[in-house]
Amino acid sequence: MYKPHGYPDLSAYLVVADAQATLDFAARAFGAELLRCFRDEEGVIRHAELRIGDSVVMLGQMPGGPEAHLHLYVADPDAVQARALAAGVAEVAPQELKPDGDRRGGVRDANGTTWWIARQEAGG
Repeated sequence: MYKPHGYPDLSAYLVVADAQATLDFAARAFGAELLRCFRDEEGVIRHAELRIGDSVVMLGQMPGGPEAHLHLYVADPDAVQARALAAGVAEVAPQELKPDGDRRGGVRDANGTTWWIARQEAGG
């Protein structure tokens, strides 16, 4: 399996000023289910995942937002990232194994959207 069980291939990733407010709103407005939440040592949400219907939305609280990010699980992230780079986009991060068990890298398209290209290698 190249992605966590029950996750879609593509998940929107939101960079927001107040992640908790977004989680609270999504739970109230859409019945969102919190799947995972990672906080830093100050308690700030750096990464969270929630399910709305059959979709997963990922988000993090970071200064300088908002930005549009998309997270895409694929079977061969190296090949997909190579195709993206060949199409002329800029690399944000090379493919590498991350602490959350994903092999992930990123590219930024001409409109400034960052696409995180990943395969789950372990955990989940």
